[in-house]
Amino acid sequence: MTQTPELLAAAVAAVGGTERQGQSEMAEAVSSALAGGTHLLVQAGTGTGKSLAYLVPAVDHAVRTGNRVVVSTATLALQAQIVDRDLPRLVRATGSELGRKPAYAVLKGRRNYVCRHKLDGGYPDDAAGMLFDFGADQASARSGAAAGSRMEDEIQRIRSWVRTTQTGDRDDLVPGVSDRTWAQVSVNSFDCLGSKCPVFEECFAEIAKLKAHAADVVVTNHALLAIDAFGDHAVLPEHDAVIVDEAHELRDRVTNALSASLTVSMIEHAASSVRRTGLVQEGVTHLLETAGAAFGRELEKADDGLLQRWPEGLAAAVGQVRDAARQVSADLSSGAKTGETDADTGRQLARARILEVHEVAERMAEGSDNDVAWVTRSTFRERTTVSLVVAPLSVAGTMRSGIFEKATVVATSATLALGGRFDAVAGSLGLAGPEAPRYDAVDVGSPFDYSRQGILYVAAHLPRPGRSGMSSEAVEELEGLLSASDGGALGLFSSKAAAQAAAEEMRARTDLPILLQGEDGLSSLVARFAADERACLFGTLSLWQGVDVPGTTNRLVVIDRIPFPRPDDPLVRARTESAHRAGANGFMSVSAAHAALLMAQGAGRLVRATGDRGVVAVLDERLRNARYSGFLLSSLPPMWRTDDPAAVRAALRRLRGG
Repeated sequence: MTQTPELLAAAVAAVGGTERQGQSEMAEAVSSALAGGTHLLVQAGTGTGKSLAYLVPAVDHAVRTGNRVVVSTATLALQAQIVDRDLPRLVRATGSELGRKPAYAVLKGRRNYVCRHKLDGGYPDDAAGMLFDFGADQASARSGAAAGSRMEDEIQRIRSWVRTTQTGDRDDLVPGVSDRTWAQVSVNSFDCLGSKCPVFEECFAEIAKLKAHAADVVVTNHALLAIDAFGDHAVLPEHDAVIVDEAHELRDRVTNALSASLTVSMIEHAASSVRRTGLVQEGVTHLLETAGAAFGRELEKADDGLLQRWPEGLAAAVGQVRDAARQVSADLSSGAKTGETDADTGRQLARARILEVHEVAERMAEGSDNDVAWVTRSTFRERTTVSLVVAPLSVAGTMRSGIFEKATVVATSATLALGGRFDAVAGSLGLAGPEAPRYDAVDVGSPFDYSRQGILYVAAHLPRPGRSGMSSEAVEELEGLLSASDGGALGLFSSKAAAQAAAEEMRARTDLPILLQGEDGLSSLVARFAADERACLFGTLSLWQGVDVPGTTNRLVVIDRIPFPRPDDPLVRARTESAHRAGANGFMSVSAAHAALLMAQGAGRLVRATGDRGVVAVLDERLRNARYSGFLLSSLPPMWRTDDPAAVRAALRRLRGG
């Protein structure tokens, strides 16, 4: 039997790396967990090489036992790294030692693959609303016409690409296309005709599933993992182990997958789809439209935010929508008859939309102790949409039964031990409580010497940040830091408005190139940032967790304020109140834990390689003075700490050689 250390050594040599203690320790822990069937939480700091540390034992386990392993990631970037770089090298390096060449595959949600049938016109025209917003004025219509022209060009490019692509995967289409265009050439699981589709044998999504069923290791994403675990039908092939990378995002991804919303336009769209089939009596379809109108009137009356107690009128309207959708669905099924493919496709589309409306309305009408609901308003192109949203208060029990009781799970991230402990993350994943399954936890550290490579500077002299934006003192502080470092700064801001305001101020006050998230594609901005040692990149959430720029270009990370969630966020409020009722500290268990995770991710942007040096500057005095500061600080990399402005500016000047 091949031992994990031998395989790891071969894999590391194949990628031109060097063995690291933390990587070896993690690989042994993962190997033991898979062999013994015990869940494992692994905190592996930046630079550990954790991908190989879990892929090597995963491949070894799959080949030796014949049991498939699923690897789930949160981001496309990591998924691509594993499939395009790590696994090919690993397979080449270990195939002879394992006795055969391991097979691997990537599997994504159906929406990620082009639908040949839809591209060939096999689906009916699904209303002009797919191209233009309902009720658009003439200016919007002209804008929509221009978008339509671009869409036609992009669809023609997709038609050419389909003739050569082996995968039909959207991520393999370069350059890419807009979301609106892709919606015209892809379908979700509801709309898919399945085995009844005339091009089923050529379906890219089905081909991907077949490859996954033949693989030893299947790479997927958290959303598909959730759909497989909690849906009515299996999406992933059978497996006995799951490795969750970027596990700090799993709870939120599962929550998103298990959330749903109901809008008037959604009901109207379903009714229109049904009417086009001609299979349901007009009076029955009208009942659904009437119920939708009543729902809309009650929804307009409701205040934004969490529904602590449902208004009677809104509750009754949701029940009315449920009953009408149920009747339409029944009549649609009984009215079905064998016909042409187009007719079947139209019925499938109508059935999918009615089923979605019925399921969401039924869930809302019946209620659940673990569900919370809220009203939200969003505006796009001067059109406001009011939505009723339902989401699970906690997904811990759901994950326990849907994921951890079905397979051995290894969950890993650079940020799992918040406040120096695994308890918070373990609890959110369903691994706490008397009925929870047993798990082991290990922190394998990082190969970086944070105390020598990084400085954590807290600007404790600044006034406490308010909700209205950066204070004049904070703006002065930011300018001083950028001047001392001569740029090379990644600015992580708590809101889009704060990032934009800071960018405008620094452009006016300095001659540094200031790049702002949203003014160009993120990958392009990061490339420009990495190429210019004086450039600064300002942005929000995706920069906190998604930027990897080693070297002197990124020598200063600025965090404008502790990233607590908005106190008026309905789910945050509901979870805080639930924690209080359970006797816990709601603020610490919800808001502080959220902030600690993001702070750790944000600070982790600084040191990405052994030669990196720099400063993480936090412009929020609460990290020094608040009662919860110790919890947050213990979640951050162990950098040398100071609150001395002169000392940190001198360090930045030395860093740039000035």
